[in-house]
Amino acid sequence: MLHKTSKVLIVVAFVAIYIVWGSTYLFNKIAVSELPPFFLASIRFFIAGVLMIGLAIFSKQKLSISKKELLNSVAASFFFMVYGNGVFVWALKYVDSGFGALLASTQPLFVLFLLKLIDRKPFQKKSLIGVALGMFGMFLLVNQRELTTPEGSLLGIFMILTCVLSWSYGSVFVSKAELPKSFLVSTGYQMLAASFILLTGSFSINEHWSSPLTWSSNVQIAMLMLIIFGGVVAFTAFNYLLKVVSPEKVATSAYVNPVIALFMGWYFLDEKLTTQSLIASLILLTGVYFITSRKRV
Repeated sequence: MLHKTSKVLIVVAFVAIYIVWGSTYLFNKIAVSELPPFFLASIRFFIAGVLMIGLAIFSKQKLSISKKELLNSVAASFFFMVYGNGVFVWALKYVDSGFGALLASTQPLFVLFLLKLIDRKPFQKKSLIGVALGMFGMFLLVNQRELTTPEGSLLGIFMILTCVLSWSYGSVFVSKAELPKSFLVSTGYQMLAASFILLTGSFSINEHWSSPLTWSSNVQIAMLMLIIFGGVVAFTAFNYLLKVVSPEKVATSAYVNPVIALFMGWYFLDEKLTTQSLIASLILLTGVYFITSRKRV
């Protein structure tokens, strides 16, 4: 049985990845309206990574890391932050933040298929129902002329789905990989590695770099929220959960993230909230429920 303190930590961690990450779609959309995506992500992860390593030092945690742990941390940073987040932010230039969040809610479907391939376990009846509902919901979601006709939107949808695949594989990878025991140290190293890779990518494609002093107040606030809450708080909670509960349960953030993102995008950015999107999201999330509520074998 889990210790009472551990149960509380798990609940708090789930609240962080549910609510906080749901809001990051809005903040990323605001920030990417002015800043190049790789530059944005690299600055965000560098500052968050430094803060996390600083917290680890302050709490007297060991920063030493083995070669295997270092390689696994770099791999995890690529799956989550470089491709899963960096490319996702780029794709938000072409689709609404709420719509992107709904696409990201397919993560449990990807995790299920990956676990089936890796663990070679047969699909249960609930899983098959969930997959069918998920695919139908996805069809309704992307089959909307008013959302998919703007230039670049189809490319944005495709790239977001590849980001979801990368994030899903990263979730399975981290749940099995050897990483530093400290979640502050582990996440800090992942963020610093991602920052270096993203900064190199930003430089190689000649993105325009700018001083934070030249950013608008909205972008400065959005970046601050992404660093403190979306980075330090949520990523630490995420890495913690991947080690204490199953990857499929962690993926249930897909229940809440899209709903929060959809309504925040509608309320703050005047993004379209179509009836078909609401119906599609309900069907899709019902499918996610069937998948994640099935009995484990």
